[in-house]
Amino acid sequence: MSPTVLLADDEPLVRAGLRALLEQQGLTVVGEAADGAEVLPAVRRTTPDVVLMDVRMPGTDGIEATRQLLGALAEPPKVLVVTTFDNDDYVHEALLAGASGFLLKRARKEEIAHAVRTVAAGESLLFPEAIRRLVSARTPGGAHARAAKKLTRREAEVLRLIATGLSNQDIAAALVISLETVKTHVGNIFGKLGAGNRSQAVVIAYEAGVVRPGHLAGQ
Repeated sequence: MSPTVLLADDEPLVRAGLRALLEQQGLTVVGEAADGAEVLPAVRRTTPDVVLMDVRMPGTDGIEATRQLLGALAEPPKVLVVTTFDNDDYVHEALLAGASGFLLKRARKEEIAHAVRTVAAGESLLFPEAIRRLVSARTPGGAHARAAKKLTRREAEVLRLIATGLSNQDIAAALVISLETVKTHVGNIFGKLGAGNRSQAVVIAYEAGVVRPGHLAGQ
């Protein structure tokens, strides 16, 4: 069954274009919001699987709207933030707030549909190279580094593999361990880092220095 989507963007033409594009790709748009403040009520009405969230909106922006969703709902939808620039500080903050990934507005329709399906499934990291570029100029340290010290050696190893974009199944094969063991490690990683999804965990890992840009570049 295809994931359902809610569109959050202050531009009516952008929402109309995204709706048409997603429906052409076999996805169902269940609602729209013209401002970040409208997102939580709209999600409660329509219960989408994924929110396509413009990161920059007047009033309540996509970062705050993401925080509201994740803070207010026991089972929030996945959030995919949409931006014009892939080095946007807003995007970095949205990922730290719990967004599952980000997408450029100029992306092809097939990329957008793939991104929605990927974040809805939740077991793969969306565009790991783009996340690497986003965090590569930042200096590790701070509270995230203290949280990362709680990770065991194996958990840190699993986290580095997550950062390369591997699914749980791929990680199990790479480490020659069971899928259930990988899922346990992933759950422990999320708990220790205070992360709600793979993207947030990976951004925190970069901030903490557990994963460095060279890991994804093959250096």
